[in-house]
This record gives sequence, C-alpha cells and structure tokens, in this order.
Amino acid sequence: MSAESPTIVWFRRDLRLDDNPAWAAVDPVSPTTALYVIEPILFDRAGTFRRDQLVAHLIALDGELISRGGRLRVEYGDPAHLVAQVVNEVGAAVVHANADATPYSHRRDTAVHRARASASPRPVPRQTWWGTMVHHPGAIQTRKGTLSQVFTPFWNTWAATSPAPWPDGSGPRSVTAEPGHGLPSAPTTTWQPGGEHAALDRLEQWCTQVDAYPEVHDRPDLDGTSRLSADLRFGTVSPRRVMEAVGLGTPARLSFVRQLAWRDWFAHLLAERPSLVTNALKTDFDRIDWLDDPTALDAWKHGRTGYPLVDAGMRQLLATGWMHNRVRMVVASFLVKDLLIDWRQGERWFRHQLVDGDVAQNVGNWQWAAGTGPDAAPYFRIFNPVTQSKKFDPEGDYIRRWVPELANLDRRSIHEPWSLGPLELAAAGITLGSDYPAPIVDHRAARDRTLLAYAEARAAASAETDTEGAR
Repeated sequence: MSAESPTIVWFRRDLRLDDNPAWAAVDPVSPTTALYVIEPILFDRAGTFRRDQLVAHLIALDGELISRGGRLRVEYGDPAHLVAQVVNEVGAAVVHANADATPYSHRRDTAVHRARASASPRPVPRQTWWGTMVHHPGAIQTRKGTLSQVFTPFWNTWAATSPAPWPDGSGPRSVTAEPGHGLPSAPTTTWQPGGEHAALDRLEQWCTQVDAYPEVHDRPDLDGTSRLSADLRFGTVSPRRVMEAVGLGTPARLSFVRQLAWRDWFAHLLAERPSLVTNALKTDFDRIDWLDDPTALDAWKHGRTGYPLVDAGMRQLLATGWMHNRVRMVVASFLVKDLLIDWRQGERWFRHQLVDGDVAQNVGNWQWAAGTGPDAAPYFRIFNPVTQSKKFDPEGDYIRRWVPELANLDRRSIHEPWSLGPLELAAAGITLGSDYPAPIVDHRAARDRTLLAYAEARAAASAETDTEGAR
C-alpha cells in the first residue's frame, strides 16, 4: 500500500479532528474521505435533544473540514452496505475508525466487515483505536487477569496505568470534497453549541471551576458540574484531553478525574458482558417480581409523582434533555425502590431522552442505582427523596425552577408540601391533588415492599441453587 493510497476515516462517536487517533493515524499524503453514516435505527429513535445536538456537531465538523479544503461525506442508511460502497467507490486501501463498547456497535462492525469482504475484490483492512476512553477495554485488570467488578481496585490500577500510545500525526492534508447524501437541516436550538472548539471552550471554562467540585457537584441548584458529558458522548473532546487539562494537582481535580475512570469502567464492563443491557449483573435480581404499573411509570416520566425533587428532575429532563447527576440517582432510586418498577424501563426512558445518552454509562448507572449491578452497591440502599431534597437543594431553588407551582412555599415545606394543612397550602396558592399531586406512594411503606421483593428474589435463587446441588 503506497502512502498515496486513498483512505477513509469513518467517524462515529469521535466528532473531532484534534486528539483523534483514527484521524491522526492517516498518512498526511493520503487522499482521505471523512465519512459519517447516519444510521436510521439510531438517529430516528433518538430523542429530539440528542438528535439535534448530533446534527450541530456534524455541521461543525463539516466546517472544520471545509477550512481544510474538504467536506464531511454524510450518508444515510445501513453502514453494512454504505461503507463497502464508499470503499469501492474511492478505491480505499484502509478504513480508520474508533471502536465502541456497545453490543450494537459490535454487531454493526461485524456486519460491515462481512459486507466489505464480500463486496470488494481485495481485502481492505480496518484499523481501529479506542479514542472514546482513557484506557481501552482489557487494559485494566486484576492480578488474576480479570476485570474487577468493584470500582476502587479498578480505579487504583487505572490511575497507576499509563494510557496506551495513540498516533501522533496531524491527519491528512488532502480531504475529499464529496458531501454524499448531505447534512440534515440545522436545528433551531441545541443543548450546547456544536463542535470541538466549543467543547474545548467548555473544558477551559471548567478548569477554572473544578477546584470547587467536591463542595458543589451534588447541588442541582448550583452550576457545579462540568457539563462535558455530552461532549464525551459525542467525542467532541477526548477523555484523555479532559484528564490532561484538569490534571491531578489537587484533591478536587483528582476527584473529578475519578469520574472519567467510572466512565471507562462501565464501558469495560459492557464490552466484557454485553448482556448487561438486558440482564442484571447480580443474576439473582432478575427474579424480582417487578410491578406493572403504567400509571405510576407515566407519572414518573412526566414529573407528577408528588415528590418535588423527583418531579423537578424529570421535568428538567423533558425540557432540556439533561439532568443533574445527583438528581439522576434520586429519580432512578425512586422508580426502582419506591415504585418497584423494573430498572430497564427507566434505562430505556433515559436513553431516549438524554442528550448525553450513552448505553454503557446509562446501563451501568441504572444497575448501580437498582443494586443489581457491579460494585458494592447494596440492594438495601434506598434514597429517601425528601432527605435528599433537603440536603442537596436546601433553599428549594432547583425545585422552584422546575416545579413553579410550589414556588411560594418556604425552604422547609417545599420539599414535602403534603406536610402542610389545606389553609397553609391555600396561602401559597396550592390545592394538593389539583395544582400539584399528592404523593403517589408512601416512601416508608414502599421501602419495606422493595426490601421484601429483593429478599424474595434472593431466596428463590438460593433455593434453586440448593435444588440443583442436590441432584
């Protein structure tokens, strides 16, 4: 293969040129097609916020390539056919891409490889990198050569391991100007400005705030989080660049970088065990007798549970496609532990709605919240939504923003309006059950019900094991 042989860089979750190993690996003199395939099964099913954010990033990436004399070639359809088609059309000698850890991406890439092999008269290699993580799956293992199912040992090894080297090239000097199917129409508004330069601006801004991270990151009423989750999901900034920019120089910075290790860990777990999307890691809990309660599920989805912090979070999600991380934990615990609704229902709803919806992170966090997944996440840990509300939204400002019908309540009663009498509620302009719902479940009773359901699932699994052992 000569240096001048045509090359394809297939962009997926790496919508940047900077610090992108698949881009940097291209020989500078190779004529290069920058390809993005819009996959209907993903694009058409994504929520509005994630779909619009993707389009904004694609438009920005196209702008970067235009400044280099080329275009982003956008095709729409099944990549198993389209990648092979573009390979043959341009006579590509190699396809560069960044890998992903999801079961879907594995099936897609296998289908693309088979289609390319059958459609091309010559083998065309695909070189893959892990530009979406700090450490690639398999790089962080225990002394026994396995992936730890407890985070702290994983983190200790992760932090002590040097990342595998990435190509250090600057990418091609010649990019083709064929636009293909063309970009979708630009969205009217997006969660964040699109493109890698905007992402780097957000990272730079975060570096001026990160030293306050431990004190404020759990407060949804404050601007105390990085807002980089969507950039990491779309790859407009690399996690290595984030780690490098933030550094480890203070306890606060170390605490934030630790979140990047959680992100890697969930992706590594999913890469090793694709069934995590549909099955509990702790398989005993696949026996839980979940409730089929469409009314309660709908109330949760639309922020009408009668628990103000839960409702504020779910309304923020509906209105923006994003939710504060502490509140994500609270609403997840409420669905699973208060309403006893299957965690998979919540995972699917979040995956559809979230602008930063990422299968590995979503599944990992939902299983963690449900107590069915990795780490020492006990099933009997059940968040009290009122206690969480008072602790992390002490003045009620977050609730007032997203549940404005409660805005006239004071800082104490806004967390549990049902504790007030009718006259006190009327003074604030509220009729419980009309202006704002009464709680759809009693937390204390729900907690007892959930502990019983989990215990019964464990007992059933233990009894079956004993029966099998006696055979």
